Amino acid sequence: MIEDLEALGGALPYLQEGLTITVILTLGGAALAFLVSVVLGLMSINRVPFVRWIATVVVEFFRGTSLVVQLFWLYFVLPVFTATPWSELLGREWGGLIPGLIALGLNYGAYGAEVVRGSINAVDEGQWEGATALNMSPVTRMRRVIWPQAWTLMLSGYNNLLIMLVKGTAAVTVISLQDFGYEISELRKDTSTIFAYTFGFIVYFIFAWLLAKVLRIMEVRARRRLGWSAGSERAGAEAAL
Repeated sequence: MIEDLEALGGALPYLQEGLTITVILTLGGAALAFLVSVVLGLMSINRVPFVRWIATVVVEFFRGTSLVVQLFWLYFVLPVFTATPWSELLGREWGGLIPGLIALGLNYGAYGAEVVRGSINAVDEGQWEGATALNMSPVTRMRRVIWPQAWTLMLSGYNNLLIMLVKGTAAVTVISLQDFGYEISELRKDTSTIFAYTFGFIVYFIFAWLLAKVLRIMEVRARRRLGWSAGSERAGAEAAL
């Protein structure tokens, strides 16, 4: 045990660097996924059939293909068309960062699009009718009436997706990005398997728990602003699902 702790102390700088990459991938991937999910989610409820069709194709493509395959394609295949390897653009250690962010954003954004679509559709029909009766334009109706309620419902689904994204960041090791998961594997070479992976398990858990806590606080505040009771909270969550 003492030897394991000594090895951990020596590996801390590398673990911190790996954790930094994991945090960047998580936050950057989450930001891109949110943007993608909102765009695709709104497209999926558009009145124009062609727009809905495009959203459906994009969502099903990124949900139906493996994150690992997407990472491989962005990292190895895309540079063939640009004639510039990622390692030349960002350096050897960070060369996989941009394709990693893009793959995570697109993959989890596709799942998030269904959260957006389901949450908007879960808003009570009377809210739509009331906003229409007030002669609100479609944009104003969405911004002032529908979106605030849908956003509250979305936070629960986004919470789950964010936790999945944290775990999904470990997939970037396939494109030689030295994230926290990679450094844990390297730590195992100097310590016992139980010690290394238990340490990694604890760190991942704490990171995911903190993110989930933040989103939960946002959800509670959003519900309070709308004046939703606990009963309406459960009903809204069930409707969104």
